[in-house]
Amino acid sequence: MAPKLSSARRGRLTPQQYIDGVLRGDRVVLARAITVIESELPADIEIAAKVLNALLPQTGKARRIGITGIPGAGKSTFIDTLGMYLIRERHEKIAVLSVDPSSPISGGSILGDKTRMEKLAVEENAFIRPSPARGHLGGVTRRTRETMLLCEAAGFENVLVETVGVGQSETAVRSMTDFFLLIMLAGAGDELQGIKRGIIEMVDAMAINKADGDNERKAERARVEYSNALHLFPASPDGWIPPVITMSSLTGKGIPQLWETILKHRAQLELSGFLVLRRKRQALDWMRELIVTGLEDLFRADREVAARLPLLENAVKDGKVTSLVAARELLSTFMHKEVN
Repeated sequence: MAPKLSSARRGRLTPQQYIDGVLRGDRVVLARAITVIESELPADIEIAAKVLNALLPQTGKARRIGITGIPGAGKSTFIDTLGMYLIRERHEKIAVLSVDPSSPISGGSILGDKTRMEKLAVEENAFIRPSPARGHLGGVTRRTRETMLLCEAAGFENVLVETVGVGQSETAVRSMTDFFLLIMLAGAGDELQGIKRGIIEMVDAMAINKADGDNERKAERARVEYSNALHLFPASPDGWIPPVITMSSLTGKGIPQLWETILKHRAQLELSGFLVLRRKRQALDWMRELIVTGLEDLFRADREVAARLPLLENAVKDGKVTSLVAARELLSTFMHKEVN
């Protein structure tokens, strides 16, 4: 028999209780399951593996949408407005995985997305999970992909991943989503010069936000300029031509049109077979990344390596040893132990 809501709040659950709670859409159990997924404790890692493996057949049906944009573009406000449109107009559920930047000094994170998404935060058919990036490249956490699978198994038809911002490493979100949206502003200077070419080449659509009031004319002019710029890039292998849309998160203008664009893109991917191919490739890429991070965890957990690492780091900083020599010594220490 599935555990009651109150028991989920009291203590640690069994893998089957996590599985049952997620499948029935219990948001409290879902949140706890995500905490287990994000944990680095060996016991939690074992539970997470069992839960994910059992839930895998119930995943893969949701629309996976990545959202990035320049600072101040209004990503969180946009998600709040879009989410309410999906819930009230389309009667669909939405999960938002929002990654807050972690301080490189203290490691702390603001985790304020629930306060920025005031409407969604109180909706029963919405689930918002803010998580600290903890310095992980890509603007996403190490467990964002697994968290996405849990949300899909819990019955959320739409899963949005809001990244930290725009930068060279922010494109990791593209490797886990079906649709990649870049949010921009009009009249904020020479914006295209500040955006990495790699991000522009991967977008499935660009949205000019805050196209309301006196800014509406500027937004339309920016739309034309961005559209012309996008035509300079090579065509996507799936044949999709990224559109540029003007919208207002304040008034809701352009939100339905943007969502229709997302649905049209999904239909084209499914018809061409690119959706299946993309997700297969993403799964393999994630497996390979997990192997690399797993090896690094094993490497740093090795006692001999842990003892030598700070000494060699100081030697490298003081110019007594080259980075190459230090790295080779540490790897040799680790590999020699593994071989024996």
